[in-house]
Amino acid sequence: MEVKRDILWRVYLCFLGITALSLVILGKVVYIQRVQGAYWRGLSDSLHQKFIELDAERGTIYSADSSMLSTSIPYFNIYIDFGADGLREKNGKRFTENLDSLSICLSGLFGDESACAYKKILLKGYQDTDRFFLLKPNVSFEQYQELRKFPLVREGRNKSGFIAEAKSKRLNPFGLLANRTVGLARTNAQNVGLERTYDTLLKGETGRKLVRYIAGGAYIPVEGYEIESVNGKDIITTIDVNIQDIAENALLKELAANNAEHGTCIVMEVATGKIKAIANLGISDTSYWENFNYAITATEPGSTFKLATMLSLLEDKKVTLHDNINLEGGSWKYSGRTVYDAEPHDNKSFTIKEAFELSSNVGMAKLAVANYNGNPSGFVEHLKKLHLNQRTGIDLLGESSPVIKSPKSRTWSNTTLPWMAFGYEVLVSPLQTLTLYNAVANNGRMMKPYLVSAIQENGITVREVQPTTLIENICSPGTLQQLKECLEGVCTSPEGTAMKLFKNSFYTVAGKTGTALVANNGSYADHIYQSSFVGYFPANHPKYTCIVVIKNKPFAKVFYGAAVAGPVFKELADHLMSTDPGPGVTPTLTPDSSKFYYAGLTKDLKEVASTLNVGYVDSAGKGDWARMYASEPGGRPTLSRETVAKQIVPDVKGMGLKDALFLLESMDMKVAVSGSGKVKSQSIQPGSPYRKKETILIQLD
Repeated sequence: MEVKRDILWRVYLCFLGITALSLVILGKVVYIQRVQGAYWRGLSDSLHQKFIELDAERGTIYSADSSMLSTSIPYFNIYIDFGADGLREKNGKRFTENLDSLSICLSGLFGDESACAYKKILLKGYQDTDRFFLLKPNVSFEQYQELRKFPLVREGRNKSGFIAEAKSKRLNPFGLLANRTVGLARTNAQNVGLERTYDTLLKGETGRKLVRYIAGGAYIPVEGYEIESVNGKDIITTIDVNIQDIAENALLKELAANNAEHGTCIVMEVATGKIKAIANLGISDTSYWENFNYAITATEPGSTFKLATMLSLLEDKKVTLHDNINLEGGSWKYSGRTVYDAEPHDNKSFTIKEAFELSSNVGMAKLAVANYNGNPSGFVEHLKKLHLNQRTGIDLLGESSPVIKSPKSRTWSNTTLPWMAFGYEVLVSPLQTLTLYNAVANNGRMMKPYLVSAIQENGITVREVQPTTLIENICSPGTLQQLKECLEGVCTSPEGTAMKLFKNSFYTVAGKTGTALVANNGSYADHIYQSSFVGYFPANHPKYTCIVVIKNKPFAKVFYGAAVAGPVFKELADHLMSTDPGPGVTPTLTPDSSKFYYAGLTKDLKEVASTLNVGYVDSAGKGDWARMYASEPGGRPTLSRETVAKQIVPDVKGMGLKDALFLLESMDMKVAVSGSGKVKSQSIQPGSPYRKKETILIQLD
């Protein structure tokens, strides 16, 4: 029994010992997890290091005149390592001595918290020994420069614990201007426009840096272990900011006036194929925005396609411009369907040139059937030779493929040929149409359209893009001359659909209107029309080719190409020809909406009149300010003196904005402006007394 008790005593003692040891171990585990967990996790993280990527600075996209169209601006996330040795030495003496002044400076710089609030934030981070405390995100470069001068921060990273993480944001300084073409560099979505096309050049080469992870998954850089990134190259585009601005504003004005769905306007330099402007506007919520690149999207072109039909007929010597054709009064039945012209015609004989000028669908359809019905492939081959069956190759991703049917196509029918002749049952983009018309303007040479003229690295050109010829001669010289006559006739002849539009222009235009009925969900019942105008100017020495295409709302009251797209073309051409008319063109000063009434500095008005060779009656004397107006319609303008008195509101009507602002602000008045153009009205009547700092509203038109 004694032996048995001795054995049991020893067993119980061992059991109690093991139980006690287990409780100690369990307690230590709980202590480590709950009390020392953060410390050990941080220590574990600190033993992990790895390389992370450093994004290169993205290249800048410039306009032809070196204006920034898209660039990267730096911003910074500001962190504090409250465990930094220099911050905690001598019981945190450096931190304590600078805390108040630093809090005041931070409050003054950012303005989002009081100095007291910033002091509490900093104290809390210091007490928690936060190794990667986010003090302020998205700090601008200017704010960062100021921050570096603050107490404590200026002592450097090791002593202050301040860490600046540099980032970059993509910015389009001109906002809407060519936004879709220039493109967007997006982090979580696919880039568009030139940002996407030239992404590999713009983004540069990614670098690397070694980081050490700390508690909470945050990390701090390891000094001395960094591979520098290589910044992206810069792109010089062919876009002219001035032309782009005119095109976009003219297009926006017409879209808003007609409540249209969307539109595009492209301007090409005739000799080179350079795209000088490309505007794309569509409804986004309740306003117009560059939401889609309509310029490179294929649609049924309508009557602007008739140029290709005329080229085929003339080149194959099937017709001459003076041959007669019966337009059937404006409607013609063929193979169970009816071809309609936009308007009925007199029952008389028309020449083929006149049929083109008045944009007769019947005329083009009858000519195609009469001359190519036995050999439709002959007509289609001409379209292929003009590259209408392939993309233009512009340096912009997303260009849609055209559709040119052939007799072997599954959808070819008896009516395909005549309908193709006036721009239906084919799909081409506005840019393709523009490229064809530009070839006519360029004496038969078809140029490849392009948007980028040079690539630069650190300000040095590393690659220059030269103009590319797609087709040396699109047709014979004789055919080309006849095509030019037809296009000029559209804008000058009594039969021309654009004759009224350009009747009083001081320069000549060659072009073509287009009005196409487009389908909506497979139906034409909504009467949605696509209005177009494409042409070049000045017709005798072409410098620019331009196309305007606008898709109207259902049942629009105004939808003809000359009435909707034509005004956009004319406004742009008027601006460009007024500033740079070129050889053989003399601008004329004609009555305008203000009844020939201009005002400004006397010397400026005289200089303009002299440059334009405009004779006038000088009654201004030696006065600084003057007005120029027509005494009677068609009469010689009169230049009269404008008296400006102190403490009296001047008459600024007829002045440009620059002169009006100079005159009013020099009198210490505040000026509010609305509209564009020259001053039409002012809220305070001329001759009235005024008080300093008083606000005057001037309306421009």
